[in-house]
Amino acid sequence: MNRKYLAFDLETAKLLPEATSDLLSHRPLGICCAAAVTEDGAKPRLWYGRTELGEPAGSMSQEEVQRMVHELVVLVNDGFTLLTWNGLNFDFNVLAEESGLVEECSALALGHVDMMFHALCVLGHPVSLDKAAQGMGIEGKSTGIEGSEVPQLWAEGRHTEVLDYNTQDASATLELARICEDRGAMKWVTRKGPLAQMPLSKGWLTVGDARMLPEPDTSWMTQPLRREDFFRWFPTTGSS
Repeated sequence: MNRKYLAFDLETAKLLPEATSDLLSHRPLGICCAAAVTEDGAKPRLWYGRTELGEPAGSMSQEEVQRMVHELVVLVNDGFTLLTWNGLNFDFNVLAEESGLVEECSALALGHVDMMFHALCVLGHPVSLDKAAQGMGIEGKSTGIEGSEVPQLWAEGRHTEVLDYNTQDASATLELARICEDRGAMKWVTRKGPLAQMPLSKGWLTVGDARMLPEPDTSWMTQPLRREDFFRWFPTTGSS
């Protein structure tokens, strides 16, 4: 599928307790920065808040997040397909809250490709980006920094490190999407060790299309995730 992908990833700003597994339970989270990368060799697009002196701020203001959302809308209108890993449930969810532009963010989320959500709709369970990268034999997410460390690093003024980490995460998402489409399948390392595979004969589906896939058998799971729960943040008119 000949799409122009724009891989997007954001980093939150709020300092959280150690071993926090459910970030969204601590919202509002704030956004310290975000990155988007393309395959055309262009420099990564970076967004972050700025102080009156032009230096990186602790988090982006609502107005700054709104400008970012509007830029993403323009890029989509220019022919780019937004691409994320768990963007439906997290990145665009956070964007909607931080910008107040729920309608715009839900439309972006519905029309973009969220590879993790596609996998959930096919398999009945999510797959981690790192496990998929390992299965496809590529580098994956940044090493040396844990995502949970990002708010503290940003607060300490280590902005370049965080921006590099953010950009690498977006780049890994883009590389994984393309290599899976080129090979017609996504492979990942399972918890027990061997590789599993999900065919991608039609390439990656947008959130709107993946949502319409037949429900997989999840009777063997204790607490299966419901795909509709990923849309709880949508406005009523946009979730039907």
